[in-house]
Amino acid sequence: MADSRSPLTHFNEQGRARMVDISDKQETSRSATARTTVSMQPTTLALIKEGKIGKGDVLAVAQVAAVMAAKKTSDWIPMCHPLSLTGVDIRFFDNGHNELYIEATVRTKGQTGVEMEALTAVSAASLTVYDMCKAAEKSMIIGPTLLMSKTGGKSGDYQRNDTEQ
Repeated sequence: MADSRSPLTHFNEQGRARMVDISDKQETSRSATARTTVSMQPTTLALIKEGKIGKGDVLAVAQVAAVMAAKKTSDWIPMCHPLSLTGVDIRFFDNGHNELYIEATVRTKGQTGVEMEALTAVSAASLTVYDMCKAAEKSMIIGPTLLMSKTGGKSGDYQRNDTEQ
């Protein structure tokens, strides 16, 4: 049986998974930013930056994949609520050597947060990068994938600090 004092709210009184009822929650502006890393050979990163990957513009396709994934998060994650997103912003940057960083900020005005949408967006973008570049390199490494920050909601704001593992 589920413990009613548990902070895990996705279980009913029988201990079975459920979609949380958010009908009584306050509608607020909410945002979340997530980041992931794709590690690769410097030559692969150079091919991406120079637009020389045979399948096309890797970052443009990854950006579209990220936006599409954020909008469809509730189709992927069973207990997520379908949300009306008000904004999805995808950014790419690199360390000039062998790491591509992908960051997504997702926004909504609603009764539940968008952390899962931001995490799903960067995950889809990184998988798209891998798919488009696997002919050049199969040894790419995806991750870690992290929630960097969130705003709004009953639990308040969160900002990742560099000491968190």
